[in-house]
Amino acid sequence: MRIKTTSLIATTTLAIALTACGTADNPPATPSDKGGAEAATAIPTTLSPDAKASARAAAGIPADPDTATAAAYIADLDAIDKDIVHGKEEKAISRGLNQCRSIKDGKDRAKLIELTNSRFSSPNHPDGHGLTKAEKIIDVVHKRLCPGF
Repeated sequence: MRIKTTSLIATTTLAIALTACGTADNPPATPSDKGGAEAATAIPTTLSPDAKASARAAAGIPADPDTATAAAYIADLDAIDKDIVHGKEEKAISRGLNQCRSIKDGKDRAKLIELTNSRFSSPNHPDGHGLTKAEKIIDVVHKRLCPGF
């Protein structure tokens, strides 16, 4: 029970932190953007790199790949079908890291294929790339992003 609780806390913390982080198009709210009591209870919008890595590890999500690993991962996906990445390398890496979580959780092969088809979709393949390509994608994700799982 303690492990599940700790994992839940870490996952929740990561989700809150990542939600609180903004993007250039959608910056996070700052205390000055909020009024009254809400400003006093604002959630910090950033985590230290060590805190982020710790939360990701507790949630079963590996660290971001280094440049060489990311390039090899993208090349392997492109070798299966260029439409898998379709010019969105960061999104493909994010989807792969999420797939690692499913691998680590011990999902069976059929479930991994189902998740792969839902995660690795594209405008030309909104329902995924099919069973054969999904199996190849799983193998690439496992080999390049989370070989220790």
